[in-house]
Amino acid sequence: MTVSQTSPDVQPQTEQLTEAAPQEAAPEEVAQQEKPLLRNLDFQSLWTSEAFAALAKETAEVAYPLLILATTGSAFYAGAVGSAQLLTASLLSIPGGTLADRMDRRLLMLLCNMVRVVLLGLFSVLIFADRTNPFLIFAIAVGSSACLGISNPTGLAAIKQLVPPSQLTQATAQNQIRYFAATMGGPPIGGGLFGVARAFPFLAASIAFLCSSVLLLFIRKPMKVEQAAPGEKRNTIEGFRILARQPVLRLLIVWIMGSNMAFTHTGVFLALIATAQSRGASASYTGLLLAIAGVGGLLGSLIAGPVIKKVAPAKLFLTAAWIGPVAAIALANVSGVIPLGIIVACVFLRGPITSALFLAYLAAMVPDKAQGRVLGAVMFMSMIAAPVGVFLIGAIFDQAGPVWVFTVMAVLSGLAALPTLSPRIRKLAPPEAYTDAVSADTAPAAQEGESR
Repeated sequence: MTVSQTSPDVQPQTEQLTEAAPQEAAPEEVAQQEKPLLRNLDFQSLWTSEAFAALAKETAEVAYPLLILATTGSAFYAGAVGSAQLLTASLLSIPGGTLADRMDRRLLMLLCNMVRVVLLGLFSVLIFADRTNPFLIFAIAVGSSACLGISNPTGLAAIKQLVPPSQLTQATAQNQIRYFAATMGGPPIGGGLFGVARAFPFLAASIAFLCSSVLLLFIRKPMKVEQAAPGEKRNTIEGFRILARQPVLRLLIVWIMGSNMAFTHTGVFLALIATAQSRGASASYTGLLLAIAGVGGLLGSLIAGPVIKKVAPAKLFLTAAWIGPVAAIALANVSGVIPLGIIVACVFLRGPITSALFLAYLAAMVPDKAQGRVLGAVMFMSMIAAPVGVFLIGAIFDQAGPVWVFTVMAVLSGLAALPTLSPRIRKLAPPEAYTDAVSADTAPAAQEGESR
């Protein structure tokens, strides 16, 4: 079954959801739906703007630990700042999602960008003047992460405002290219600029955020959210409630959290580095190992669109979920170093594909007025599991070595994959069949009926 087809088993569910869909589109709306995504200037302006912001973020983030090590020599403090950044971005994604459902989304992204332009611009000036200290570095890093936590759900929520339902999957797949390209390109740019002058990575990031802001001004379509109805309260907690009410999203977010705990990038790289060192690999050989592993994510982002078009959603989710435990078992038993990187690359390959598909279902199922809060909840839940996984990997490796680390990863990812065996996942229709299947203010009786 291809992604454009619906099996007989899910036909009744699809018909029920279609009844809740908007009325037939007007002729001008049909014309918009038929326009290729590459010719949608509003979406491409948003995508390019977010690409500059992502590159700026990655460029600055690799420079923070370099600056801390150069000025204080403390790896512990560098790690503490990195943990504080992750925690801040995770926590701020919740109020960020709420703001995205209450105010003009373009304005909110502009404000976050301009705050980072000022923060990083002033920071680069202070570095040139040799007026930095550990507390200032911590404040700038955490302040930038706070803006990231607020802007991330806003940028993703804006996609539904700029593309028709038939292109949501394609648009979210294109987003994955931006993320992984920035992840691959930002660190070498930041490291290279830092080698020229310590302030240059932060100055370059400030300029990139300014370019991102200018590109947002090219979006012509209004990005204001639907006004709240009389008596309607857009509570922050509603994002979590919608996830809990919607069976498909609920099952998938459980798998995502467990998978992130077992295979978070930081944790997997830590396991690979420690394993390579225990097997006598040189630093350059270890670097090659990590490069091989990282290529998997970039390749996955490039093929996400075509794969999603040709393979049924249920097959994609099931395959991606069970690749995790199978790969972990292979990691526990394979010898050498380079094979480790190849196996992890196969794991990372699935990430962009399943992320794009999950976000397409979320965009289709959740009304525009609740997109921000649900995305904030998703980001919080997916990010908060990662530090637990990193801690477990480090602790288990110190006590028992790599075989037990990969064995625990296999158990965690296997348990996390169990929800994908649910009939709801095995009989998934394409995302567009579920357009606005759940609303933030659905009556309790209707919610209960849909959950059965």
